[in-house]
Amino acid sequence: MPSEPRLTPPSTDASNTPGQRPERIDSRTLLRDGRELIIAHQGEEYRLRLTRQEKLILTK
Repeated sequence: MPSEPRLTPPSTDASNTPGQRPERIDSRTLLRDGRELIIAHQGEEYRLRLTRQEKLILTK
């Protein structure tokens, strides 16, 4: 079964590296031209949605 495509190569867990900031990705990069996307994480699906007020909501 093919794996999900990645936007960037995996990075090390920033919480284990003192002084290193977490990776930053602009929401427009994730959403592209849409207002909603599904994120697969450990066998579960999460929905990231951009509201009319331009706020992000992540739901399971």
